[in-house]
Amino acid sequence: MDTTTLAELSGNVATIGYGLATLGPGIGLGILIGKTVEGMARQPEVAGQLRATMFIGVAFVEVLALLGLVTGFLFT
Repeated sequence: MDTTTLAELSGNVATIGYGLATLGPGIGLGILIGKTVEGMARQPEVAGQLRATMFIGVAFVEVLALLGLVTGFLFT
């Protein structure tokens, strides 16, 4: 019986974890922007306030995504 290798894992397994760490902020951005647009549709008079708050939230969520990406490069 011949044993063959179907898949070979090379590199650091933690890299997969760091890649998965960027999924959370991606989902968070989708929810954040979707709910902001929904709020603007319901109350157009507060669209400016919602937009400003959304951009602050987007900045914080993007920092989490960048942290997940950068730690993958630092700890490999």
